Formats: sequence, structure tokens, C-alpha cells
Amino acid sequence: MKKNIIIICLALLIMGCNTEKERVIDTTDPYLWLEDVEGADALDWVKAQNKITETRYAESEEFSSTYEELLKEYQSTDRIPYASVQGGMMYNFWRDEKNVRGLWRRTTIESYKTDSPEWETLLDIDELAEKENENWVYKGSNCLAPNYDKCLLRLSIGGKDAVVVREFDLVNKTFVENGFNTPESKQYLSWINENQIMVATDFGEGTMNESGYPKQVKVWTRGENLEDISPIFDGDYTKIFSFPFASIRPDGNYYGVVEGPTFFTQVLYLLNDEKLVQIDLPLKMDVAGTFKGSLIVSLDEDWRGYVSGSLVAVNIEDALNQEISDDSIELIFAPTEKRFMQGVSLGKDEIYVNVLDNINGKILHFEKVGLNWRESEIRSFGNAALSISSIDEWDEHLFISAESFTEPTSLYYSDENKDFVKIKSLKEKFDPKKYKVQQLYATSADGTQIPYFQVSNVSMEKNSSNPTLLYGYGGFQIPLTPSYLGSFARQWLDNGGVYVIANIRGGGEFGPKWHQAALKQNRQRAYDDFIAVGETLIANGITSSKNLGIRGGSNGGLLVGAVVAQRPDLFNAVICAVPLLDMYRYDKLLAGASWVDEYGDPDNPEEWSYISKYSPYQNVFAEREYPEIYFYTSTKDDRVHPGHARKMAKKMLDQGHKVIYYENIEGGHSAAANLKQSAYMTTLQLEYLKEKLL
Repeated sequence: MKKNIIIICLALLIMGCNTEKERVIDTTDPYLWLEDVEGADALDWVKAQNKITETRYAESEEFSSTYEELLKEYQSTDRIPYASVQGGMMYNFWRDEKNVRGLWRRTTIESYKTDSPEWETLLDIDELAEKENENWVYKGSNCLAPNYDKCLLRLSIGGKDAVVVREFDLVNKTFVENGFNTPESKQYLSWINENQIMVATDFGEGTMNESGYPKQVKVWTRGENLEDISPIFDGDYTKIFSFPFASIRPDGNYYGVVEGPTFFTQVLYLLNDEKLVQIDLPLKMDVAGTFKGSLIVSLDEDWRGYVSGSLVAVNIEDALNQEISDDSIELIFAPTEKRFMQGVSLGKDEIYVNVLDNINGKILHFEKVGLNWRESEIRSFGNAALSISSIDEWDEHLFISAESFTEPTSLYYSDENKDFVKIKSLKEKFDPKKYKVQQLYATSADGTQIPYFQVSNVSMEKNSSNPTLLYGYGGFQIPLTPSYLGSFARQWLDNGGVYVIANIRGGGEFGPKWHQAALKQNRQRAYDDFIAVGETLIANGITSSKNLGIRGGSNGGLLVGAVVAQRPDLFNAVICAVPLLDMYRYDKLLAGASWVDEYGDPDNPEEWSYISKYSPYQNVFAEREYPEIYFYTSTKDDRVHPGHARKMAKKMLDQGHKVIYYENIEGGHSAAANLKQSAYMTTLQLEYLKEKLL
């Protein structure tokens, strides 16, 4: 049968017909052995490929020079030490040349506002790693308000999403022996009080769901054996997540469980007299927290007369009594044609909403006055895009970050007087006058206008030969917004390159509908958008196919994999990082099952029919010509399986194509566990791009 199909296809090729529609998608997979993450044969193959890549790129003087320059900036002490405010103290995690794994530390607010804060070290991760002979990577902490004397510390082995949780005493600066400590798992924990927590973790057989996340939640009282406790919530194996909900504020405490039937839907249960009550909210929503007797809810679908993208306050007592009426709901924010909500921060007496106004970040301030919410915009920051860096729910402390492509990031502090003072700023890394930033538009296949940012040297000429790097993501309602040009972008620009960021559908640049426009059967729209930006760059005389490269990671790795499979003629360089590529098996690998709401279910023939048309792994063929693609991933990535990149690279090599492959043996989904690894991985990418496009 296969032989007959091949003969027919060859005949059609000779006749000059388009065979793409007739092509049969082959789902057999001779490379499954590469999905064995720590398998000897798989790792031997990985190490052999790594050696080829290192020999090709990492042994030159130019590589060493670029690496040292990047590492110097990554480890520079003049970075802004971003910190979270808790109980009048500022908590920061810091890595530099001396502290490779990093320091968890704190200082007072007054000291933090100075140029040289006096830091108190709470935990040295390098010392801990050496003492315990484990490659610990710090993954954050959850400290109990309002005293913040106890924390649940998250530590990862090698950068994985799965973490070990240990209770930490901030008074004595030690781990609590026999405290709230849990073994390695993808897990969520929240405080109830100093002697109780809610925990969702791997409790043993049957307690994790299909996606590898907890489906049970327990209330754990200090001194109890966790295994002996009955869960207060036990979700369904096929659902995506179950995790604790806790809101501990000066205006009241509320606890419960959030269940995710799908990646983009949630069901909230609140404890009422030790009984969980399902709250009557829409499925497509997110609960920002509680605020003065109300649930603060952002809507991703129309609900009770409020449009998708709105922020509303829902009376908690009415919700607990399952009596939500029109009078129970108050509108705080509604989107406009170009202005959409990106995030919500709850202060002690005010609510702050991060909005994207034509993809530029702004902050709106909301205060309850009588029966109405009064809106005002935080201004006086020039043209910089704003975001909330940290906010205190128990006091009047607010930190705002401001930046643009060419303006160094600055940090501002506001106290009870609402006066903003610049307390920190990055040193200017370059003369802003040397670069030109434009927001332009491309027309996608269906006529939709797709915005993109184009950054170039002011001397750039439209000669159709500028080396150009196009970056995109386009998924999970994540927006790509302006930020101060980092060392990667500057290195590229200073070599005469053009840097472009595409704001394609699937992202969150224009609210929920922009994201939902590229879900499941409409996924091709995201790829059409990205291709349209590339074609526009060529049509406008910026570059040519010979000089155009693309870059994307994770879902963005799927993006660049799909578009190069569809339009290999359009690009000459492709950086495909920690990618999804085998969309026939993606839901069987690690967290893949949690993304069916984004991509569709390949086990459903109707949905596989559209997934199969773009799945990169099934759509690369020996007879086609492709640019030499650079794949990189991480052995320790427990979110997107390294098998995607491994299998794709091996398949293309066996088809006779040239590819470049590199796999960091540790690093998690970021593909790097420390700053040295980050600098090394970035330098490899730059050397590849220079070779292909300059």
C-alpha cells in the first residue's frame, strides 16, 4: 500500500501537481526511544550531537568573547534587585558571579530605597547544594501574612517544574525540622495559619491527574501524618489541575480550592463552615483574590451582561449563599477597542489594573467611592510602559516598574501619599538615539491587521539584505510587550541586524478574543500571521529570505517549527527552543494533556484532522529543502518533553537534512539552571545566527 502511494506521489510530482493535499500523514514513529529521557541510548545520541555543535561554534575566539560579554552583563551587580514587599521588608533572590545558584535575602524598605541596601542573607543556595550534594535551583517562597515569620520554600532539582517544599523559619533562618515538608512533585501549597496549610501534591497512586498535576487537596495540621489525612477535594483524572485557594488580608480571610476542568477554565470552591461551596461563576475566568468582601474576577467570556475582558467585584456572602444576583456584581473595568486588561494587583485599599493600550503597558488605579469605582490613570512616567513590580496588601507600599525598548528600566516607589519616587534604575546600556523603534502592521491571510515592533539601527537602509531576526509566541493569552533591549538583542543589532517582535493571534495583546481567535481548529491563523509579518519585512525592503531568521521557544518553538515546515523558502535560520513538535503524541508527554484546550485532542479524529495539517514532526519530508534548523532543549525539562526536539532533529537528519542540536543536561523549561548556562546557550544562538544571516 505504501509503495503504491509513493508511486502515485512521484507521478504527481513529475506532472507538476501540488501533492500537499493528497499527502497521507504517517503517524508511525521509529524514534520513540528518544522519549526515554535518561535512557543510555538517548543520552549517548544527545551527547554526540552536543559535541558536534560545540565543536562547530564554541571553540572560536569570537565565541569566547561574546560569551564573556554576555556573562559580564548577566552577572553584573548594577542590575535592579527586584524584590517583593512583605511585612515592611523587601525579599529578593540574587545571583551573580560569586553566587551561582543564588542568595535568598532581605532588607528593610528604607534600606531598599537607597543605592546600597544592607542585605541580610536568609539562605545561600550554593552552600545548601554543596552541603546536601544536590543541584538545587531556587523556585520561590510562600510566606504567612501578616507576620511573615514562616515560609514554604520551593527548591527544584536541576530547574525542573517539580519541586521539594520545605518550611523555613525566618526568625531563626533555618529549615523547620519535622515541619511542613513534602517530597519532589509538581505541587501547590498555601497557608491557612501558622499550624495549618492546604496542600495539593503527589499523595501516592491515583492522586495525580492525566497531566501530571495533583487532583487532591488536603488540609494539613502540624504534627499530623499527611498520608493519614482525608482530602477535602478529589478531582477528576481527566481534568487539568486542583490547587488551594487562599486569600489572607486585613479585610478578611478566605480559603478553598480552584479546579481546572481545562487549561482555560476554572471552578472556584470556597470553604463555608468547613464545607466546600461551588461558586456560581463563569468557567472562563480568573479570581485575582478577595477585596473588602468581594471576589475580584476577571472575565474571559461574556457573563451576566459584562463583556469578556472585564473586571468585576462579586459579593462573597451572596456567592457563598449561592444567591448571586445582578446587585451582587459591580463593574470595575471594561475593555475598549485597543485597551485590554493584562493583570490585577490588590492593595490594602485600592485595586491596580495593568492594561495594554495598543500593546503599551499602563496602570489604572481603582478606588471604591460610595457605591461606585473611581478610575484614574497613573501618569508622569514619560513614554515608558508600566507594570506593577510589588504591592503590599497590608500596608501602603507600591512599586512600579517602567521601561521601553530604549529607556532603561526604572523602579518607582509610592507610599501613603501616592507620590512616586524613582528609587532605582538600570545604567544606560546604549545610546537610545542609535536605534529606531517602529510599530508597524502586516496583513494576514484572512485580512486581519497584525502589529509588530521593528527595532533597527537608525542608519538601516531598505536594501532587502539586512540580517533580520523575527521573534514570536502566539499562545496561551501571553502578550509580547516592549522591554529594554537586553544583551542578546543589542548584540544582534550592533552586528547590523534588525530585531522584530510579532504580536500574532493566540497571544494576549488584545484581550481574550485575540487569544481565542487562534485556538484549536483556528491554530493556523497564528502561523499565517507570523508568515505575513515575514513576507511584509521582505516586501518592505527590510530583508530577504536569505537574510531572514526566526526564533521561538516552547509554544513559540511549535510556531517556528510549523511555519518552517509550511514555508521553508521564507527563512534561512530557525532557532527552535524547548519546543512542542510532535502534536500526535504531545498530550501523552509530561504536562501535554493540560494543553488540549489550546491545541485540540489528537486522539479525536476530527481534531487530529486539523492538528495533523500543521504538526511539524509529521510534516517534514525527505524530498523538501529546509534551512539548517537549530534545535535546543533541556534534559531536565519536565514541562515540554525533550523528546519533541530530539525526535524532530533525528528524523530530519535521517531524511538527509542538516540540523544543529544542543541539549543542556539540566535547566528545566528555561533550558538553563544558572547565569553561566544562560550566557552559554545565548552565545550558541548568536553564533548560529551570525553564520546564517550576516
